[in-house]
Amino acid sequence: MTVAVESFVHRFIPATKDGPGHVLLLLHGTGGNEDDLLPLAPMLSPAAAVLSPRGKVLENGMPRFFRRLAEGVFDLEDLQLRTHELADWITSARDAYDFTDAPIIAAGFSNGANIAASVLLLRPEVLSGAILLSPMVPFIPGDLPDLREVPVFIGAGRSDPIVPTEQSERLATLLREAGANVELHWDPGGHAISRGEIDAARRWSSSAF
Repeated sequence: MTVAVESFVHRFIPATKDGPGHVLLLLHGTGGNEDDLLPLAPMLSPAAAVLSPRGKVLENGMPRFFRRLAEGVFDLEDLQLRTHELADWITSARDAYDFTDAPIIAAGFSNGANIAASVLLLRPEVLSGAILLSPMVPFIPGDLPDLREVPVFIGAGRSDPIVPTEQSERLATLLREAGANVELHWDPGGHAISRGEIDAARRWSSSAF
């Protein structure tokens, strides 16, 4: 399905002349927007192009990428619909911004990490890798996708009050079973992006890409 690039409020920042050749897809958490994660881009991959959409779903006025029924309970029908919509939009953005052949690396936090994981599971052809910060298992697919050699970094907090440690471990296991090359990094903190996670993700990114 064709999804117009204008259908998502978003930011696009071209790569610098000597950029690494890939595109960072930034996916914010609940209540964030297209500007929230922009400061992370130069920390994760200096000079890369950046594509950062705003989630279309509103929860009490707070943008999200898909609906949930309660804390940690996802509306799976909406998740699937929004995942395909986002994946189709990324394809449109490739053409609109002329990065047709560039690998796309998702970098998402919380709700943004969850839909990035969902894209990996439902539309594996769209992403070449992912940095998932404070993610949960979005759903268990009936058939695992082929994620052989796809690098994935998972950053999780030992004291996260929202995402239990077993969720991060289950997601890492699920992606490994699909063939992904997963690095699971533990931080002592809670449901937030820590400098330690960013430093670890940057080191991972520099070797993975």
